[in-house]
Amino acid sequence: MAEESKVVKRIAATKKPTAKKARVKQVKTPEKKTPVKVVSKRIAAAKKPTTTKNTQASSKHNTVSVTLVKSFHGRLPSHRATITGLSLKRINHTKELKDTPEIRGMINKVAYLLKVED
Repeated sequence: MAEESKVVKRIAATKKPTAKKARVKQVKTPEKKTPVKVVSKRIAAAKKPTTTKNTQASSKHNTVSVTLVKSFHGRLPSHRATITGLSLKRINHTKELKDTPEIRGMINKVAYLLKVED
């Protein structure tokens, strides 16, 4: 009998009636939005076109010729990935790359496999 009263209490405890809460609707206030035309003008003003003559002349001077001299098979996985990142595929494969700090860092990492010409 004591066991039955425990079961009844458990059932009664789990099936308590819940009171429904009143929902409050939130009213959204209209926000001021800038017109699309004004935004596009700001973006266009921020992106000014650069002169092509200067970039073409400087691109010739800012390239590095990189040649894979040794095989990258059997090297560290990060070194193999660096060679792939430089887009070198086989021995004596030469590639013209932009002379940026990122490319220079990659070249320095695997310099023992490469021949570099400015």
